[in-house]
Amino acid sequence: MEEAQLTAPGFAQFSRIEGRAVVIPEIKEPFLKRPFDMGLAGLGLLLSAPLWAIASLAIKLEDGGPVFFRQERWGRGKRPIRVYKFRTMVPNANPDGVTVQATADDPRITLVGKILRATAFDEIPQLLNSWNGEMSFVGPRALPMNERQIREHSEETPDAQIPGFEERLRVRPGLTGIAQIWAQRDIPRRPKFKYDILYLKKQSLWFDLKLIVLSFWITIRGKW
Repeated sequence: MEEAQLTAPGFAQFSRIEGRAVVIPEIKEPFLKRPFDMGLAGLGLLLSAPLWAIASLAIKLEDGGPVFFRQERWGRGKRPIRVYKFRTMVPNANPDGVTVQATADDPRITLVGKILRATAFDEIPQLLNSWNGEMSFVGPRALPMNERQIREHSEETPDAQIPGFEERLRVRPGLTGIAQIWAQRDIPRRPKFKYDILYLKKQSLWFDLKLIVLSFWITIRGKW
């Protein structure tokens, strides 16, 4: 990367790759995307409030474990963000410091968790991340840090070495998006990142609206 690029405005924080200091450029968001995110997140939090109580009670009654699952994920510009989800797996399902990727018939998923995942309601707490600007309603999936990949030949390959990783961090991660809708949850990172790069090329407020409508339709049908 040229020296002039390192000091250009609009670039995010530094990261280290192959011993060189590099930065991740942020793509300018479509007009009104941020106000739209805030409005939709606020409305979603208000309307879903009664369901939070029902989901929390169901999780507690099933196994007595914690209601929420906390996770560190990659945010825009490679900034780490902390997200909360309704817990869908048995307590202590992951080793310390590592997230093991879930599969379609993962035995760690609880009965309540299956319902929450099918409707994507386990992701609802991330509306708070959208409200505060860490996430958008539509964008690449917020990738967990230190996630152990199930269907890859080398599960120890760092995220930064997968083609498309740096590019997908140029925008805010999203609650929904092309990869979330069309790619399987346990798809390897290489093809998944291609969906995210496609979003970068097509993103617009109108395209976001289409993806949001489709997401609501999938949620109503319980087909996530």
